[in-house]
Amino acid sequence: MSKVSKLNKSRNSWKKKSIERGCNERASNKKLKRIKRERNEYKKQLRETLALLKSERKKSTLKLSKPDLVHISLQLFLSARISFRAVSRVLGVMADHLNIAKAPCHQSVINWLLKLSLVKMQLIDHSKPASVPVGSFSNGFIWMIDTSIGIDDGKILAVLALDINHYKNHAEAPTLKNVNCVGVAVSPSWTGENISVFLKKIIASQGRPSAYLKDGGTDLKKAVKILEQEKLGSPSIDDVSHKMANLVKREYADHPLFDTFISACGQASKNLKQTILACLTPPKVTVKSRFMNIHKLVTWADRILKHSPPGRASEGSLLAKLRNSLDALPQCKQFIHRFSRDVRPLLSCQKIIKQKGLSNDTYNQCIEVIDDIPESSQIRLGFTEWADAQLAVANELGLGFNGLPISSDTIESLFGVGKRHGAGDVKDANRISMRLPALCGDITVEDAHRLLEISYEQQQNAFSEVKTTVGQRRKTLAFPGKLEGLQGDQKQSGIELIPRPKNRYKNIENPGEPYDSEKLLGPKYEATANYFSAQSERKNKALSNI
Repeated sequence: MSKVSKLNKSRNSWKKKSIERGCNERASNKKLKRIKRERNEYKKQLRETLALLKSERKKSTLKLSKPDLVHISLQLFLSARISFRAVSRVLGVMADHLNIAKAPCHQSVINWLLKLSLVKMQLIDHSKPASVPVGSFSNGFIWMIDTSIGIDDGKILAVLALDINHYKNHAEAPTLKNVNCVGVAVSPSWTGENISVFLKKIIASQGRPSAYLKDGGTDLKKAVKILEQEKLGSPSIDDVSHKMANLVKREYADHPLFDTFISACGQASKNLKQTILACLTPPKVTVKSRFMNIHKLVTWADRILKHSPPGRASEGSLLAKLRNSLDALPQCKQFIHRFSRDVRPLLSCQKIIKQKGLSNDTYNQCIEVIDDIPESSQIRLGFTEWADAQLAVANELGLGFNGLPISSDTIESLFGVGKRHGAGDVKDANRISMRLPALCGDITVEDAHRLLEISYEQQQNAFSEVKTTVGQRRKTLAFPGKLEGLQGDQKQSGIELIPRPKNRYKNIENPGEPYDSEKLLGPKYEATANYFSAQSERKNKALSNI
């Protein structure tokens, strides 16, 4: 075949292949263009659909009102127990979901809490007990009274009101949600005389309580005694925890092995820390309230000694290290055994009484429990004497079957929460006292409406004369030569929050009417002296007629 023929044949084959390849590529390109066009169209439709869904979601979401925002913020602080700054951060994270334009700052939450305290002090008249004993001149509440200290020279006195029929309506021990703060004040010192004066101010507004629940402090006992002498007394209930602690202290404070036991526990703690046996260190027990928690230390000692059975330990073993760390603790076995024998039944009785109250049934249960304690023990005799006296108070108040509230743990918890939650490093007595009423009871949306009606100026006027350690620190610490100004601050009185008398309570039924800042802190005692005297005379006449 000639060269020309070969070239023509090769050219025809190439043309045929190129024509076929070109047709395939053109079909493929056309298909790809169609796919890309459809893909872009689908993406556009998806973006439009998502935008439409987002807009519809925003339309369907109700905008959070200011009272609802206040209610949620305070619930986060009071119930979730997170800090003021954490409340602001949480609301900032949830802003899109809650439809919040701007999350409140921590200072706004603090101001709302202070206003809530003022509102709750004026809502006490709306808190009524389930029932009041027939023929009684009391208001149907048991008042818990206690004092606590801060870092400054102020001492806090708080009064909480608990429904006398709490155990009739609830199956558990009272908590902060079941009480209302009817009075809180700060003073450099509290004696029986000025405590009784403060209680008179509250009685002038709220009436006489059914009973007083307190610890064994001499100042509180004297205050109740003074009120009794002035015909304003009520039955006195002694707190079960403090009574048990006093019984244990009276029995074991002078025991020959007590000091040895405490010293050995301290030495064991020192030896066990920073070692492989650090998990076995004893629990920390404060010196001031030692006998209320010493059972934890004895329980630890009993358990730790069981890890050291009789016999020789191998040199360098963990058992040998443990024995070397226990100091004189093995010598206190007799003390530990006797203490456990006497205190464990008391703790069981205390748990029963706190959960169900003191009644005829719980009294009989406790008598069966303390049978394990020898009859000659002063702890058993002291507990029986106390239980008999308190059961007589329960029967006098008509609570022999329902149960008498016998524990002041609620007010102790209030002080603990007030000092730990939102107080910061400076445990200022006045700042803590301002917030205590807000920590009691529940908060509702209606409360949020009411506190928003209190202006910032009214809040400042209410607390303008109150001295705070934080304020003094800001004015003094960074400015040398300002120490003399602290003496002027000492002349300022501590905070005093009490409800105003019912005959001056006019506007609480009308939330739309603004509050008077001068009335939010409650009446001065001099302003209510006439009211108090007239009320006392009416009660004395009624008693004489009986």
